[in-house]
Amino acid sequence: MPRPMMAAEPDSVVRTLDLFAGAGGLTTGLSLADGLKILPVCAVEADESAAATYTLNHGGRIADGRVVGGTVYAGRIEDWLADNAEIDVDLVVGGPPCQGFSTLGKQDADDKRNVLWRKYAEAVHRSAPRYFVLENVPAFLTSPQWEVFQDELESGLLADYAITAGILNAADYGAVQARKRVIVIGHRRDVPDPGMPVKTHAHHHRKLEEIFEDIPDKVDRVGVPDGTIWYEGTERPGAFSTRQLHFGRYYTDLSLRRFAAIPRDGSRFNLPDELLSPCWRKHRTGAGDVMGRMHLDKPSVTIRTEFFKPEKGRYLHPTENRVITHYEAALIQGFPENYQWVGTREEIARQIGNAVPIPLGRAIGRQLLAAFRQGRSPLDCEAPHVSSEFR
Repeated sequence: MPRPMMAAEPDSVVRTLDLFAGAGGLTTGLSLADGLKILPVCAVEADESAAATYTLNHGGRIADGRVVGGTVYAGRIEDWLADNAEIDVDLVVGGPPCQGFSTLGKQDADDKRNVLWRKYAEAVHRSAPRYFVLENVPAFLTSPQWEVFQDELESGLLADYAITAGILNAADYGAVQARKRVIVIGHRRDVPDPGMPVKTHAHHHRKLEEIFEDIPDKVDRVGVPDGTIWYEGTERPGAFSTRQLHFGRYYTDLSLRRFAAIPRDGSRFNLPDELLSPCWRKHRTGAGDVMGRMHLDKPSVTIRTEFFKPEKGRYLHPTENRVITHYEAALIQGFPENYQWVGTREEIARQIGNAVPIPLGRAIGRQLLAAFRQGRSPLDCEAPHVSSEFR
């Protein structure tokens, strides 16, 4: 006797506050978790071009050449906190700036950006969501600020919460990129602990060739496309779809000769002496990724904010004599082809490089979905009305 068909569970509607929201990568990833309907009540982002990008992809629109609507507060979190006593949401997400923790440069424990997570904690305290997700670089776990964070959990702003934390590699969750990040998932002590997302690709990472095989080798143009749009009283480049970001840049003759001398999977170590810079001649060891070609048979290296500069890492195209384009970097991060971007070449690169990989956000969303359904509330079946002009 055939089993009766089960009715699909209704989407769980989750109201979110997105802090240090950037271009909206984490919110986009969460929204792709089947059965989870993300309703951004408010997002806070100080970079106005990134705020415009977020707005266009999460509730806003273009009207008369301007970005309008949406729920983004385009300003500093300190100012937003001063203007908003509390906000009723189910989930707070965000990745406070991490440059002071980064192992790429000189670490500075006193960097003012390091303590912006306290503002994040204050927003969590005020809004009392059921869950929060905090993203940062692995060095956060060994920084002095991590100890302070633990104190906040014991008796400070986050005393009503318990956490699960871990260093996750986005490649283990279906991203075409090896990117390790600390993910902290906090839950109010009266709701289920969602735990960490289950690895889906731990032993079979996706390869870069999966996406590069459908991308034209030749760029569409040099420089960002034409077109401008107004946001927050300023005219900015945009709006461009992800597909429109397949543009290149001008290179010096020396750079082109270097690219041509680097074989598949190679790097600066393959350059003849006459093409080496003085600093490379003095340092014959060290990072092999500098001026390196991407490997097609493995995940990409971490996409950072200056991926369009070959001296910053393994960002040369696998076969072409150029660096990867913004289009290619955005696809590696998991952004859809129709995502809308606002900003200069540098601003959009920063938005792409700072984003949480979409597949990792989706995996976190799946994990949260199970916990939300276990602790179901009336909002889980019906979306509330939210003003499109929230500020």
